[in-house]
Amino acid sequence: MNSPLTSTATLAAHLDDPDWIIVDVRFDLTNPNWGRQAYAASHIPAAQFMDLNDDLAGKKTGRNGRHPLPDPAAFAAKLGAMGIDRSKHVVVYDQGTTMFVGRLWWMLRWLGHEAVTVLDGGYAAWEKELRVISSAIPKPIPTEFVSHIQTQMQISSDAIVSGLAQRAHAIVDARSNERFTGAVEPIDPVGGHIPGAVNRPFPQNLGADGKFLPAAQLRAQFDAFLGAKRGAEIIHSCGSGVSSLSNMLAMEHAGITGSRLYVGSWSEWSSDASRAVAKG
Repeated sequence: MNSPLTSTATLAAHLDDPDWIIVDVRFDLTNPNWGRQAYAASHIPAAQFMDLNDDLAGKKTGRNGRHPLPDPAAFAAKLGAMGIDRSKHVVVYDQGTTMFVGRLWWMLRWLGHEAVTVLDGGYAAWEKELRVISSAIPKPIPTEFVSHIQTQMQISSDAIVSGLAQRAHAIVDARSNERFTGAVEPIDPVGGHIPGAVNRPFPQNLGADGKFLPAAQLRAQFDAFLGAKRGAEIIHSCGSGVSSLSNMLAMEHAGITGSRLYVGSWSEWSSDASRAVAKG
């Protein structure tokens, strides 16, 4: 089993490896400029920065969620400008919450690039271990990124709707329990969740040290509510298709592979009043 995680020690050993590309995706939903400012102040040496809103999301229509995917060709060109091609191993990190780090990890795989892992513990672990940091902005050598879109990695709202009556999917919602139940909804116009979904707040994937729980422990937790559902039957959802990928990362670390992402997630689902909403 290949884990989607890279340890701080392994990354430290590859800082001078030209075949490794490091990408900083730190972000704060309440302060969108924070990630870029934090990167400018200090980051892992040679790391480049990608912004959730500017680089990892596309144009919003009001019906496609808060973080729709960008145009694949434009995103591939952006990756090539960063020096990423098939020969490179990409390591992604956020501040350590795992809320944002899965987005680029998933998007690279969506475009057919399997050589990508996530820094376990993120920048918080790197700093805690007093590893070397930098404020220098790297100058990448541009290359060509050739994409091979993996359409099977995502699912549409229509496909979810058609499968509701048959309970064809295990929908795993990564939002807080308060938002899942509809007790509060600070962002989207409607509170609640997709009927039949189960709630797995993404912070539950981490131990007290801020790193992912052991694979066996995660496997037992996921098996407890997934039942017999496996592979493409498992759908990940959250507010806008970002934090739910922490659950996908945790599942893949635990050896549960092939699950899919509902990119639009609750922000898309709740934009159409004809779609069923569950509360409680």
